[in-house]
Amino acid sequence: MTSHIPLQQIWPTEFVQKYTQAGYWEGQCFGDLLAQRAQDYADQLAVIGPQEQWSYAQLNQKASLVAAGLQQLGLKQGARVLVQLPNIPEFISVVFGLFRAGMIPIYALPAHRITELAHFADQAPADAYIGVDHFDGFDYVQQAQTLHSRCPQLQHVILVGEAGPFISLEQLMHQGQGITVPDNVSHATDVAFLQISGGSTGLSKLIPRTHNDYIYTLRESARICGVNAQSRFLAALPIAHNFPMSSPGFLGTLYAGGCVVLSSTPEPEACFALIEKHRVSFTSLVPPLLLMWLEYAPHSRYDISSLQTIQVGGAKLIPEVAKRVTPTLGVQLQQVFGMAEGLVNYTRLHDDAYLVTHTQGRPISPDDEIRIVDDNDQPVAPGQAGHLLTRGPYTIRAYHNNPSANARSFTADGFYRTGDIVQLTEQGYLIVQGRANDHINRAGEKISAEEIEDHLLAHPAVFDAAVVSVPDDYLGERSCAFIIPKSDHAKPRALDIKRWIRQRGLADFKVPDQVIFVDKFDITAAGKISRKQLRAQLSQLLQNYHD
Repeated sequence: MTSHIPLQQIWPTEFVQKYTQAGYWEGQCFGDLLAQRAQDYADQLAVIGPQEQWSYAQLNQKASLVAAGLQQLGLKQGARVLVQLPNIPEFISVVFGLFRAGMIPIYALPAHRITELAHFADQAPADAYIGVDHFDGFDYVQQAQTLHSRCPQLQHVILVGEAGPFISLEQLMHQGQGITVPDNVSHATDVAFLQISGGSTGLSKLIPRTHNDYIYTLRESARICGVNAQSRFLAALPIAHNFPMSSPGFLGTLYAGGCVVLSSTPEPEACFALIEKHRVSFTSLVPPLLLMWLEYAPHSRYDISSLQTIQVGGAKLIPEVAKRVTPTLGVQLQQVFGMAEGLVNYTRLHDDAYLVTHTQGRPISPDDEIRIVDDNDQPVAPGQAGHLLTRGPYTIRAYHNNPSANARSFTADGFYRTGDIVQLTEQGYLIVQGRANDHINRAGEKISAEEIEDHLLAHPAVFDAAVVSVPDDYLGERSCAFIIPKSDHAKPRALDIKRWIRQRGLADFKVPDQVIFVDKFDITAAGKISRKQLRAQLSQLLQNYHD
């Protein structure tokens, strides 16, 4: 196994005592959670996929086979495994198999490509990769071959489906038959998995979440959102995202003994059909998808009357759209604002219409500490907008293997700098104003302007480039690349620029939506300008042009 930088998430002793005594941290591990639910709800459906459905007992058995198969491969407790799977039942059996074996999933999105995957594999570092053969027209076998050759520390590649030169998940589970996996191999204070940050500067950071802190969020999210053993959750968004994973998401639903219905697409026609067929009770969407559902619903032939709640998060939902949800879809709207690093806020199901439509909710925990400050880290006046800082029983204290990001992102007394500009109401609810940095929130996917600029500047015909966010009624924000070509004679086309980004092995959502060629960027009297100021100028210029 690769020599590892220690995986840890450390709270000061006084906070460990505080959160434990308050009952937030109960000492439970994910490896035991599924086994307990399988005892309580053995024959009840746990997961419904496109081709098959599993009871809790079946899911528990499959997770044990995955755990045993991984151990038979020679992977040890503490191994780090990059998981890139779409919304299929195997996603859930794989991650619980990893938990049971005391191994660490690293969650990658199906949309991620070789550049991002290699970064995650190197940063962790990862010992193995688990993916799928094909999904949504993309060949993941070929990508796995490239990843395996680029990252020699990856000892094993396991694929769902046709595995080519690698081992299939079916073969892995067959090797695990008859093998007993020891119980309680992890401690609740251990890191359970690594999530991917939004990547506000450069490539994404890795977020270590412990069993204690994450299971607390599942328990409280299920309580706040009214999720129980009769609940059925439609996973329409990619379940490697934190939002459909834990707010309460598929993990919160399984915690409560409910059933997870997996959709391979968030398109309304497919989802409405699943809602009708499986009597789904709640789901989670980002604002652009909600708009699609609102447009589709009046003409739908499907009965979605079982749907009680739609949660909306990932990007700010404007009040005008929020007001349409209940009249059009006949459901309760619940706004969710949170981050993979920790803090999660919900509007409550009993809140009045104003709070539900105009705010992004209040925190899960009484011990979620909120600090709103100005540019100099001084508290703002009550009701004024400022930078959101937070700490609490499930907000991380450090990223993994990233000292520079930790220095920027955390205060000396342990508050996480979220990068969000918010207002705090008298009732303790947050109203999100936007981002403080060069973070583009495109339909809930976070894009670093700096990362895309680095790739653009590698183009042989690009002299300089700046990527900015532009307000968009559908996406929330879209990306625009301003480019100074090296020569008018060799000036590339916008299509060439977009193709270049794709060929660099980046996720499609990072390809600039718009490309504008300019002769120069304005500079200050001192002859220089910060990239941040430049992006702000160009963003304002573009917005004025469209206005």
